[in-house]
Amino acid sequence: MAAKRDYYEILGVAREASPEEIKKAYRKMAVKFHPDKNPGDHEAEDKFKELGEAYEALSDPDKRAAYDRYGHQAFAGGGGGGSHVDPMDLFSQVFGSAFGGGFEEFFGGGRRKNTGKQRGSDLRYDLEISLEEAARGAEKELEIEHFGPCGNCGASGSKSGGSTKPCTSCGGRGVVARQAGIFIQQTTCPECRGAGETVTDPCGNCGGDGRKHKTSRIKIRIPGGVEDGTRLRSTGNGDAGVRGGAAGDLYVFLHVKPHDVFEREGSDLFCEVPMPFSTATLGGELKVPTLDGEASIKIPVGTQGGTLFRLRERGVAALNTHKKGDLHVRVQVEVPTRLNTEQQDKLRAFSESIGEQNSPMQESFFQKARRFFDL
Repeated sequence: MAAKRDYYEILGVAREASPEEIKKAYRKMAVKFHPDKNPGDHEAEDKFKELGEAYEALSDPDKRAAYDRYGHQAFAGGGGGGSHVDPMDLFSQVFGSAFGGGFEEFFGGGRRKNTGKQRGSDLRYDLEISLEEAARGAEKELEIEHFGPCGNCGASGSKSGGSTKPCTSCGGRGVVARQAGIFIQQTTCPECRGAGETVTDPCGNCGGDGRKHKTSRIKIRIPGGVEDGTRLRSTGNGDAGVRGGAAGDLYVFLHVKPHDVFEREGSDLFCEVPMPFSTATLGGELKVPTLDGEASIKIPVGTQGGTLFRLRERGVAALNTHKKGDLHVRVQVEVPTRLNTEQQDKLRAFSESIGEQNSPMQESFFQKARRFFDL
């Protein structure tokens, strides 16, 4: 999974920033990336959520102290502080009391009409893939548990197909306010869950929600060149929205399984290949594996174990490009382990016949050792 950004970096403030500076930075950035100001812009929507998470953690003295000491591990298992506060509610809390009419006035001069259609939640799916699939790309079918539109009421939540009335608890605003000292805090209405409306004749299948829990199978395409931790977005395959609201998105996080032969570093691949003693001594050709099949490398006479060979453009193509990295092959001399008496005698005779002049590494080592011990 991709690493989370530093909360101070998200808000653009120094670590020693005062609470007022943190709040001021959040207000400036939140207005810039608010979904109402950026309709249909998923990137802005993600940044708005990210800002909310960062502000929630840094605006609370206890959470901020924990974050300063432990980083994101302080909130392992949850969002900023682990409380999953709705970023829209957080925005309302910060702006609502200061601007009376609420944040809607920022983006159009008047109150938004609450249609009762809420966007569904985004979902996460962790998918394990092979190195070959990461390199070449693949198509996968996923089974996901989510909320889908109710088929009985056509996602309206109403038996009659759309009969609603303003929520009496919030007056149709979708939020309720409460006094907290000198501040007024706004939170999502628990009665209508932010819709601003309630169904007069709830559907018996979905209870007026317009959606029902279901299991779906969807297909996603994985592009070639993805790496471990890559995040893919499948638009509209998250939870269905309340009473016909837009569906959330499905985020697929890719995890590349360790490979038996290759290790990957960026676009390059690395592997170790055993080489017969005879080939290392006499030279020749050595068969080596690649992701595209078998290849050959030329082994010079007297090649030592640990020598690294490079096969150009036999690695992995980077994401959204056609340029491949290289394959790096490190050869390891394979020493025979089961020799019969005749073979052992021949090997001893061979060793005696070549002498030390044909063992350059050994000769160099003992020269250094003699200097070290001043022999």
